[in-house]
Amino acid sequence: MPLDERELSYLWDMQNAAREINNFMRDVKFARFEKEKVLRFAAERELLVIGEAANHLSPQFRKKHPEIPWINFIGLRNILAHEYGETLISKVWIAATESVPDLLATLNKLLADNR
Repeated sequence: MPLDERELSYLWDMQNAAREINNFMRDVKFARFEKEKVLRFAAERELLVIGEAANHLSPQFRKKHPEIPWINFIGLRNILAHEYGETLISKVWIAATESVPDLLATLNKLLADNR
């Protein structure tokens, strides 16, 4: 069943943000990530976009696609948006280097199947 335009729009936003993270995290080691605020802030910003878009998808859609850890991305978005203290750099690192590449692969397949 094809996705409606609203769902596609949110998925494209997620896909674009995941691509951006993959691009600027390529070949970056944790020590550099830890030192470079601009790089961390860029990753955090795109993770916010992913979580916000995921949150706008219907619960029915998210339930239909359990291969994406929706709650993890939405939860991380909430932490980034609402915890004004020091964000745990390691959580952002793991999301950017481990979770996002898997997310992008899944989104690429999901969106390709709906062309």
